[in-house]
Amino acid sequence: MTFRINELAPGKKVYFASDFHLGVPDAKTSLAREKKIVRWLEMVRHDAAAILLLGDIFDFWFEYKHAIPKGYVRLQGKLAELTDAGLPVLFFTGNHDMWMFDYFPKELNIPIIREPISTNLGGKSFYIGHGDGLGPGDHTYKVLKKVFDNRMCQWLFARIHPNTGIGIANAWSRRSRISNVEKDEKFFGEREWLVQYSQEVEQRQHHDYYVFGHRHLPLEMPIGENAQYVNLGEWVNFCTYGVYDGDKLELKTFEG
Repeated sequence: MTFRINELAPGKKVYFASDFHLGVPDAKTSLAREKKIVRWLEMVRHDAAAILLLGDIFDFWFEYKHAIPKGYVRLQGKLAELTDAGLPVLFFTGNHDMWMFDYFPKELNIPIIREPISTNLGGKSFYIGHGDGLGPGDHTYKVLKKVFDNRMCQWLFARIHPNTGIGIANAWSRRSRISNVEKDEKFFGEREWLVQYSQEVEQRQHHDYYVFGHRHLPLEMPIGENAQYVNLGEWVNFCTYGVYDGDKLELKTFEG
């Protein structure tokens, strides 16, 4: 998909967020987080030129032909309200919600993007993606991603009754890293694999900003002299997001 904003209107901004991981660690906590995300969306809608959601919005998502995971209606309703008002919203799939198909495009008018994109936003060049399976390491997940991306595996999972399939996935989800880690993600410095990946891309093509999720640690690091790596963090512990005003991209924390 091609998405670009050649020029931001005065006062308009592009917002980035990722890794809401709705669904964990339990229904009560997830609902409180969902309501907070809806408040954030209501806040940013007034000056947003676009909102980019960079994956793992749900800790698990699988669309059956006639069923989707229960819940998250407040988020979906707010997103529908925003797109109905003409605000562009883009959804990049992450490793937890890669099994999204046509529900969001058809029902919410939100395009689904499965791979990183290179684009121009308001005069700056951006490289944007969730970040899963990129760079060195993470070999186990890279193998799992090939399995999850396989059409036959998706077809087989869809043959399982939704009560069973979603139940199994939710049980697996409760064992996920985000459910069991509290702000102790280790910073690897120059060995950050998404930093290394960004450096590789930068050698081939310059971008002013490299924006990812997945890592769960809010980070801003230089990539050479004229490029910046930004990781958006997550909303289980940090509630951080990115805002680009046409001049610079900054990480901020939502306290509302």
